[in-house]
Amino acid sequence: MTRTPSTLELTAVDDIAALQTIGDAVLVQLPAGITAWAVTGHETIKALLLNPKVSKDPRQWPAWTSGRYDDTWISMWVGVVNMLSTSGTDHARLRRLIAPAFSKPRVNAMLPAIEAIAKELLDDIDQGEPGTTADLRSTYAHPLPMRVICTLFGVPADLHAEVGSLVAAFMDPHADPAATLGTMRRILEELIADKRAHPGNDLTTALVTSRDEETGDRLTEAELIDTLLLVIGAGFETTVHLIGNAIHGVLTHPDNPAVREARSGRRSWDTVIEETLRWAPSIAALPMRFATEDIALPDGTLIKQGDAILAVYLGAGRDHRAHGADAHLFDPTRSIGEHLAFGYGVHRCIGATLARAEAGTALHALFTRFPDLTAAPALGDTEPISGFIAFGRSALPTIPRPVPADERAVQ
Repeated sequence: MTRTPSTLELTAVDDIAALQTIGDAVLVQLPAGITAWAVTGHETIKALLLNPKVSKDPRQWPAWTSGRYDDTWISMWVGVVNMLSTSGTDHARLRRLIAPAFSKPRVNAMLPAIEAIAKELLDDIDQGEPGTTADLRSTYAHPLPMRVICTLFGVPADLHAEVGSLVAAFMDPHADPAATLGTMRRILEELIADKRAHPGNDLTTALVTSRDEETGDRLTEAELIDTLLLVIGAGFETTVHLIGNAIHGVLTHPDNPAVREARSGRRSWDTVIEETLRWAPSIAALPMRFATEDIALPDGTLIKQGDAILAVYLGAGRDHRAHGADAHLFDPTRSIGEHLAFGYGVHRCIGATLARAEAGTALHALFTRFPDLTAAPALGDTEPISGFIAFGRSALPTIPRPVPADERAVQ
């Protein structure tokens, strides 16, 4: 017997906690009236991500093939041809072509550039007087990964701001999908044309010229454009939130032993980064997967053939069965175990090594330059960014150089 599902709205990250009180898989209404199964249980998500009856191919979703959602936000996620919307041999071929661009040796070669960008940004922040508030999202967590990913792919500096705005729109289900996709594809078409005419030592050039070692295939023009859309967008926006969420966690938990040790240099930032990924994954919920056959879950829930499935990584990270009764709390001293922030299985995020490298470099540089960095009073009141897909803060008000105690006494 199947359990009768409840249908709730999922429009913001704050809605996810309520879903977890109902069950591991809850039928929800997403913006534009899209119905999907929101899966929040850690083990249930893992099982579905490995299930051969679950596909990334939107052709398995009757609601999409009917044309009903062509002009809605979901078109930016499933109306593309890249690793995010393919399964099986198509996905494997695309991944083989792209994986070398994010290899560990290539990431290691980028570390000096990441360190130089961090130093330059911190030099600007360092101009403030003691006691001055700085928004570390707009001055540090946002521009650092933007400059890193654009340098990596050879995106001209005069396009950085526009690309950043467009990527943010992808994460917002209320943005205009036609305008967002159209503008981003135009920019990428021009970038590709420039790299064909003037090849460089960048990843766009590498993708333009790469061939599959097994088949000799290259990316088609549509695959090339949509792959750049994915890797630039995901490589930028998710790392913004990883850095920002880590800063927020550190500054709002100053007495945590692991936080103190990392800030003092007695512990690497790795444990803070992994706890941040579990507690506040940059992607709270990732659209979209589809059932190719009926799937019965252990609790009796029946996901029917053609149903859409939303993997809710924030729910998995805060699942008390996987991470303890205090899973909703930030605590880098915990034994984290396995988290799903980068996905699981064959679709695991290809940029995980780069994201971790950027976050580790950013945190080390920030707290080395500003060892007394503290939260500004407004930090606790900052709102999450719009929507239910990405999970990050709209601002990070901080005080890099607090006024010394003796000077405060005089004031």
